[in-house]
Amino acid sequence: MGRPAKFTHAQLQAAALALVDKNGLAGLSMRALAAELGTGAMTLYNYVSQREELEVLVVEAVFAEARWSPHGHADWQDEVRDIATAWWGTARAHPHVIPLILTRRSRSPVMFEMTEAMLRALARSGRSGQQLLIAFRAVSALIMGLAQAELAGPLAVQAQESAEATIARFRALPTERFPHLIDIANAAMDSTAEGEFRASLDLLLAGL
Repeated sequence: MGRPAKFTHAQLQAAALALVDKNGLAGLSMRALAAELGTGAMTLYNYVSQREELEVLVVEAVFAEARWSPHGHADWQDEVRDIATAWWGTARAHPHVIPLILTRRSRSPVMFEMTEAMLRALARSGRSGQQLLIAFRAVSALIMGLAQAELAGPLAVQAQESAEATIARFRALPTERFPHLIDIANAAMDSTAEGEFRASLDLLLAGL
């Protein structure tokens, strides 16, 4: 009989995600993951053979956290909202992973489950083929676009100036030239990421 595996797949996922959460994508390496697990780098080659596989582990770890109703909803739009909210909430909980979600999600079996659930909900609207593809891309783009904008936009926590300073700078613009920009700057003072996400999703679903 072969020797039992030293680490489970779940342990590798959790350790890889912990590294990225703590140190960003630059901190993810075979050596760093080995240190996180308390083993030698060569041991990990029994589980993963290249950087891409490490990145897929991280994406899987993120989406393993996503939870939505397994029984669905009577209304297809409510079902899309449920899954989309789980997707968005899970992604924004791990902002360093967002670039990997965008580039590696097609290689993650865990992501296949969420994608299929979303497609199944959207298909209940009567769409199939090209129309189903367009609807899915629209919803997934909204989810990831808003999560990414929150991470990298002008009001992001990592921005060089505070959100308050950015808003104040926009509000100080000449009113005759930029009335609408000032309008949304005023609105941003009381806006929340979750509120904007839910309202944006409602707008998209109304269009669908």
